Amino acid sequence: MTIYHFVGIKGTGMSPLAQILHDMNETVQGSDVEKRFFTQKALEDRNIPIMTFDKNNINENLTVIAGNAFPDHHEEIQQARELGIPLYRYFDFLGEFARQFTSVAVTGTHGKTSTTGLLSHVFKDYLPTSYLIGDGTGYAANNSQYFIFEACEYRRHFLAYDPDYSIITNIDYDHTDYFSDLEDVVQAFQELALKVKKGVIACGDDAHLQSIKINVPVIYYGLDEENDFQARNIERSEHGTTFDVLVRNDYYGTFTIPQHGTHNVLNALAVIAFCHYQGVPTELLKARLASFHGVKRRFTEKLWGNQVIVDDYAHHPTEISATIDAAKNKYPEREIVAIFQPHTYTRTKTFMDDFATSLEATDEVYLCDIFGSAREDSGELTIEDLQQKIPGAQIISEADIDTLSQHDAAVLLFMGAGDIQKYQAAYENAHPQK
Repeated sequence: MTIYHFVGIKGTGMSPLAQILHDMNETVQGSDVEKRFFTQKALEDRNIPIMTFDKNNINENLTVIAGNAFPDHHEEIQQARELGIPLYRYFDFLGEFARQFTSVAVTGTHGKTSTTGLLSHVFKDYLPTSYLIGDGTGYAANNSQYFIFEACEYRRHFLAYDPDYSIITNIDYDHTDYFSDLEDVVQAFQELALKVKKGVIACGDDAHLQSIKINVPVIYYGLDEENDFQARNIERSEHGTTFDVLVRNDYYGTFTIPQHGTHNVLNALAVIAFCHYQGVPTELLKARLASFHGVKRRFTEKLWGNQVIVDDYAHHPTEISATIDAAKNKYPEREIVAIFQPHTYTRTKTFMDDFATSLEATDEVYLCDIFGSAREDSGELTIEDLQQKIPGAQIISEADIDTLSQHDAAVLLFMGAGDIQKYQAAYENAHPQK
């Protein structure tokens, strides 16, 4: 009997892959640091054992899947090599796994998690579908025909995949510790596009996506009239967004999503285009789009007293602007307050001016210390460098988080990819619900 052991099982890709194998009646276990992450609840719900790192966790009965964040000299990975047991990196295992199904790789610099979640939510009601979402959610359906999964471009890991279909949301410069410049990112997506076997759904509003060569049928979506699938007559309300969809300039239908912001319209268009291509009935598509309430850590909101607290993964200037846009669309009368924690020194240094520009669109800005990566050197960069570029910005810590209470009836946007949630937790603990 094969037992799958995950080194770094709490990772946002590792946790859902472990869930999927468990759902397929495989025996699964894993190890990680003791710190609690939001990704582990689904593992606990399935009674998947989670251990702390120890080379003695590794024995000859295991197949080991190692998370991308852990180096070859990690004690458990080294032990697996010494024992000569099967050892895979996450992306290599996922690439092999996906070949069992009609696979759909959802990728792009921004929006891939939300789009993967939305597509999975819609398509699973049409055909048996398994899915892996980068917010820690995984599921394997009985007799699954399709596998929808998030494909990350970091370090070109997505080139381990040979998907039947791919949705590509956009191309932007990010992961500045790996990619040398925007052209390097474009080239990576070009390499992926040439690996797709049946069809590509791409955002035609993105000039970089328009420039790449694709050898299979391609459907473009977006707001521009030249797209195959176009959204028009966009109407926003506090309950969501309604828009018409035209297919090659012919009216197809009117759709409503409970989300806000242009980026969510584009994500929905990508899903509509793929589902239309696959023959999903229009009424099913409309109903499922209208019932989707988002993925974890993407504009996750709750009322807290007379304030609205939003938890969002935004860690790139483009994503911050999209989150602020969504908040302004949904709450036009409320003060918008940003609490932002930069993620990695390299990204902060590269996008310093862009971070300042995007954050200035809010009414008030609070900055948390930079969340650095163990793989990088901080140099002399500090959060004060960003503060100096944003007039009126304040630096905030867990100790003085109480200052947020002065923003009566405001929307508090906690944004970042590090441990920004500890600041939100500190605020909620200081101001418990009555």
